[in-house]
Parts: sequence; C-alpha cells; structure tokens
Amino acid sequence: MADDSLEKNILQSTALLQYILEANAYPREHEQLKELRESTFEKFDKSMSVMNVPVDEGLFLSMLLKLMNAKKTIEIGVFTGYSLLTTALALPADGQITAIDVDRQPFEFGLPFIRKAGVHHKINFVESQALVALNDLLNDGKEEEFDFAFVDAKKSEYIKYHELLLKLVKVGGIIAYDNTLWFGSVALNDDDVHEDLKENKSHIQRLNAFLVNDMRVEIALLSIGDGVTLCRRIK
Repeated sequence: MADDSLEKNILQSTALLQYILEANAYPREHEQLKELRESTFEKFDKSMSVMNVPVDEGLFLSMLLKLMNAKKTIEIGVFTGYSLLTTALALPADGQITAIDVDRQPFEFGLPFIRKAGVHHKINFVESQALVALNDLLNDGKEEEFDFAFVDAKKSEYIKYHELLLKLVKVGGIIAYDNTLWFGSVALNDDDVHEDLKENKSHIQRLNAFLVNDMRVEIALLSIGDGVTLCRRIK
C-alpha cells in the first residue's frame, strides 16, 4: 500500500510539473529562448542539456529582476546561456551582465540566439575560473556594484562564491543559487541516492545548512526547477 501511495505521488508531481510547463511556461517563453532551449537539447546530450534552467524558473527570474529594477548583474556558470539570455531580456537597455564561465565554447553556441534577440551588448563574457574572476572584480573596485547574482556552477565552491558575492552585491541585492535540491537527493538517505549524485548532494546540503545560519542574508529555498535559493543581503 505504501509503495502504491509513493508511486501515485510521483505520478502526480510529474503531471503537475507538465501542467505548469504546458499551460503556463511554454506559452510565455520568448521566441529566442525557445529556439536556444530546443537547439541545446539537439546539440548536447540530455545530461548536459539540463544544465540550463527550466522554462518556469526562467520566467520567475525574469519577473524577479524586473521587480527589483536590477541593472547590473553577475552570472556564474553560463553553459549555452538560457538564464543569461533570460536576464539580458529582463534588464533595461543600459543593463550589464558579467557572465563568468571556464568554458567559452557552449556560450559561443548560444551567442547567435542572444544576438538575434538584440541583447548581446548587455553581456560581458569572462572566460575564467569563477573564484579568480570574482576576486578580479573586487580588486578592480567593484565592491557593492551589483544588484543581483545567479550561481549555477561548481557546487563544491558555492560557499566560497557566497563570501565574495556578499562583497560584490549591494545591501538589498539578491544572490540566487541554483540546484539547491539536487534532484531531490538532499531529502534522501545516501542508500537511496544514485552514486552520481552523492558528491554534489553533500556539497548542497552543506550550503543549505550554511545559508540557514548566515544572518547576513534573508533566505528562501524555492522548489521551482531543481531548487533555487534566494539570498537577500541585509548586512
């Protein structure tokens, strides 16, 4: 009976997610975002194509940026640029994004879609290890210059990113960490988690425990996508 109930809950969750995407997210997805998403899925294998944020999360981030009146942002981890294009479309004409990734090639794949959307001028792509690039920004005097940061990169480095981003993002600004539910593994015992997920599960659990005790930020862990944690800097 318990197994039947679990299977029913899984099917219900899957159906709800599909409903959200088909009834709400896909109809409102920007044309170039749709083209980028579909082209990424065709070009890269499934395990890599999921590195882009899902459509419903993209719509949420877009609205959040507009509500904040954000103009200057940081993105750590770009891949083919779905969240990057989402951000560029949401920012005003004079908005600027510092986009950091160690691998430029996937970004170059997504760049034609960004150009087609007419927002490439808002993006400064930095090919670098994130910690190096963040320290360079601080050394260049960019402390407290940014309204928003989106992090979707090396999970083991999230806490290190956090310490640097708290210096770069202004008081009242927001840092968003992606994948903070890590395919639901954070709620499971290790025995029930696929071997490929275990290492990052540990890193994400450590991040979540760290953030909940960090009084420099207000936090909210949202179950959208693979989990996204918003941190609003208050100190």
